[in-house]
Amino acid sequence: MPELERLRHDHAPALLAFEQENRAYFAASIPDRGDAYFASFGQRLADLLAEQATGACHFHVLIGGDGEVLGRVNLVDVADGSAELGYRIAKSAANQGLATAAVRQLCLLAATEYRLTSLRAATTLDNAGSRAVLARTGFVATGEIRLGDRPGLSYVRTLSDVPQPVGS
Repeated sequence: MPELERLRHDHAPALLAFEQENRAYFAASIPDRGDAYFASFGQRLADLLAEQATGACHFHVLIGGDGEVLGRVNLVDVADGSAELGYRIAKSAANQGLATAAVRQLCLLAATEYRLTSLRAATTLDNAGSRAVLARTGFVATGEIRLGDRPGLSYVRTLSDVPQPVGS
């Protein structure tokens, strides 16, 4: 089973390969990152790791058995006990339950390690897979929004039902 790992600098080659190999696949459901993202990938990763070190974000990669990145699951804009969840799974790993498992695991980390009390998420209306993952992992739709030029839904999940470690 793939492992969810906190993003580190040594993930860079596999992460870049993941983003490049899945660029067109991701662009079908979310805005494309653009050429500049790939041209300055090393600096972008360094910036993300510096931001992660402040506690403002928590970035994770889903690592397969041979070290390849199969997905990303991130918490951004951490403040006041809440954060925004974002995730993406490689085309080759889609429809295998990996997104659901990774989001469940990140909800547990959010509650126990990062001490968050709620998470927010959003997806476009035409992304049925993402809407299903959010529903399966306890997120509740809170309203209609626009994501770029596309209609979407916002979601929230409280983390009060996540078991806390003994002694916390």
